Amino acid sequence: MKSKYERALIIGAGDGLSASVARLFAAEGMKIGLAARNTGKLDALAGELQAAVYPCDVSQPDQVDALFAAMDEKLGGSPDVVLFNPSARVRGPFAELDREQVANALNVTAYGGFLVAQQFVRRALPNRHGAILFTGASASVKGFAKSASFAMGKFAIRGLAQSLARELHPQGIHVAHFVIDGGIGRDSEGDSRLTPDAIAQTYLDILRQDRSVWSWEIELRPWVESF
Repeated sequence: MKSKYERALIIGAGDGLSASVARLFAAEGMKIGLAARNTGKLDALAGELQAAVYPCDVSQPDQVDALFAAMDEKLGGSPDVVLFNPSARVRGPFAELDREQVANALNVTAYGGFLVAQQFVRRALPNRHGAILFTGASASVKGFAKSASFAMGKFAIRGLAQSLARELHPQGIHVAHFVIDGGIGRDSEGDSRLTPDAIAQTYLDILRQDRSVWSWEIELRPWVESF
């Protein structure tokens, strides 16, 4: 079954999970846009998929505005699927955390999610169609020691997704948050890690859901991961 979506914008793109998502969505016939602070790392993937590429620091409102304006043109229309993948963290004992670094981490993960979602929603509402996907983590639902900034950012993204789902699902816009509860990679000795291609397939499965059963959140974890 082919997707009902035509243009996908993947923000915070790299050579891991987002690359797997980009390849799978392209195989579904979608035009692909890729955005990252460092676009040089996207050259090979962009060439492979004939994807549009644009630099963007999601913590900067003017850069997010410019990204969507550029992608509207490059993709031949506004993206009807957006994957928000960026995050930032500062690790260390709480009392010793640098305030400016924590503020930057929150700006990228939480405020960036807001900025991207707002630009997308403004474009999607008139058509009552579209989907925005947020990549979460174990830290979205449980805070770990010496990782306060990451927990704050990921909790914020989860709250944003839940709020948007309740507001926008009745208006035809699918909002989904993915709790990636475990390490991502290709485990040569077993299945203790979540493989990027398998996660990407789950993202596509969510996009294919009938509106009568739209999920706003799903947790993904290898069987060895404790709850």
